[in-house]
Amino acid sequence: HFLKTCLLAIKETLLKRFCWKNNSFSMKRSASVLRIIKNRQYAWKRERSSSAGSSTVDYCINLVKKYDYENYLCNLLLPQEARVSSFAIRSFNVETAQVGESVTEKQTALMRMQFWSDAIEKIYKDAPPQTPVALELWRAVQKHKLSKRWLNRILEERKKNLENPSNKTIEEVEKYSENTVSSINYLLLESIGVKDLTADHAASHLGKCQGIVTLLRAVPHHAQRRRTFLPQQTLIQHSVAEEEVFRGCKEKKMLDVIYDIASVANSHLEKARSMKKDVPKSTHKVFLPAGAMEQYLLGLQKVDFNVYHSSLQQRNNWLPWTLWKKKIMGGF
Repeated sequence: HFLKTCLLAIKETLLKRFCWKNNSFSMKRSASVLRIIKNRQYAWKRERSSSAGSSTVDYCINLVKKYDYENYLCNLLLPQEARVSSFAIRSFNVETAQVGESVTEKQTALMRMQFWSDAIEKIYKDAPPQTPVALELWRAVQKHKLSKRWLNRILEERKKNLENPSNKTIEEVEKYSENTVSSINYLLLESIGVKDLTADHAASHLGKCQGIVTLLRAVPHHAQRRRTFLPQQTLIQHSVAEEEVFRGCKEKKMLDVIYDIASVANSHLEKARSMKKDVPKSTHKVFLPAGAMEQYLLGLQKVDFNVYHSSLQQRNNWLPWTLWKKKIMGGF
């Protein structure tokens, strides 16, 4: 199913280019063909055998696809027995990560977090709330005996972040990433039935890389809203004022800030990859997000660490193919 998605995504990209350049190819026909491609691209969901929870599964899949597209692609490449559970885990991550973005009142956001804290307790008492994500997370817990502590750690860290969202140092960014993104990676390892210290160590480094890259990607988005979560210590070190971040500063001092932060992310990525031969081969697919991280960091390097460059804000239509190659070559 993923290979079909991969090939169709590339075909759609090439077809769009052909339509733009070839006037003899009518717009009406091109629209019709693109519609067929789009319908086939998601055929894997229709081919999935029906089950009592199919509607809740589809909800989780669509949620991850909409808000976490790269990990949506990575999930499609996980072993079949863990795929649905991985979408439950990722959708829980999306739900809790969006609380701070979608709710302006801090008290309301904390109430949303409390809902999830209560939901986790109920899930482990076999009385989950009747919401799609909670139900699928309960099924994942039942199937794979997922550790409650990782779910609670994600919630606790996000609650702290609501109270104090700024980052004083890069170490604070790493800690936040460890407690949130790395915890998701640990749950994914559990979903494929692996408990291995080296795999956990690699997952920790990958999670820190993912968290830092997410921070960098969000810089333009937050700047438009006059917010920044870049480490204050790094900004001060290079004499960059928050107002310059908001204005989209492209001076060398700002590029140096991004370079320093990206270097930390790359260091974690390399550390995770250095453990490839020491972790069970069955875990390699869990580390496929490393391919997406590599693509972003290389793209950032190509534009001299200008985090505002338009090329970094566009979806990489070749990413499905890149991830497929990574899977064939053994992940990482």
